[in-house]
Amino acid sequence: LQTLEGHSSPVNAVAFSPDGKKLASASSDRTVKLWDAGLGTVLQTLEGHLSYISGVAFSPDGKTLASASHDSTVKLWDTGSDAVLQTLKGHSSYIVSVAFSPDGRTLASASWDYTVKVWDVRSGAALQTLEGHSEWVCSVAFSPDGKTLASASYDRMVILWDAGYRELRQTLKGFGFRQRRAPSRPSLPPSIFVSKHWVSRNGERLLWLPSEYRPIRVAVQDGIVVFGCVSGRVLIMEFAF
Repeated sequence: LQTLEGHSSPVNAVAFSPDGKKLASASSDRTVKLWDAGLGTVLQTLEGHLSYISGVAFSPDGKTLASASHDSTVKLWDTGSDAVLQTLKGHSSYIVSVAFSPDGRTLASASWDYTVKVWDVRSGAALQTLEGHSEWVCSVAFSPDGKTLASASYDRMVILWDAGYRELRQTLKGFGFRQRRAPSRPSLPPSIFVSKHWVSRNGERLLWLPSEYRPIRVAVQDGIVVFGCVSGRVLIMEFAF
């Protein structure tokens, strides 16, 4: 029906507005584009994130768009004016997925800091930080009645949280695709440890990795550590022992 062209880097996520008239696309070029779904034309280009944008979601009334970014923030946009309504800060690593509750009052965000945060959409305040996953959280979704929130993780589990977001309702295990699992703690020499966005030695933090250099794969040979980054960079570092 349409081929929508205009982004200058990979497109990572798309979402239709509730009425189906608009489409939002999130890109590694650090922008979100709003398209006329019928004509395939660009209505707005939303700029403000400092790194890749990996997730988008419309509010149930279609008036607000949420974008999740590797700059560790979520932005809430007015879809009528392209103004930023809120910038939600609190995660310590990439945010890769967002979802509105059915009533539009709260927003959930999934992050590589192993947590899910629940936000008040109107005030931008963090209501809850949900901890339970042991690796990157990559997706969140609300049930149609809004009473349950589901989170999916690289730890091969789905966790279902109750309506108050304070306790686990159920943990779903048994996913067997180990070959697709991205390890958060690669096998390195005993003295060197890579976790989230830090390189540590003997428990001491040595190096903080900026967002564009944080690895999704790590390899080691003697004292040489190779980081494969989401950006496409390969970073080679040598550590003295």
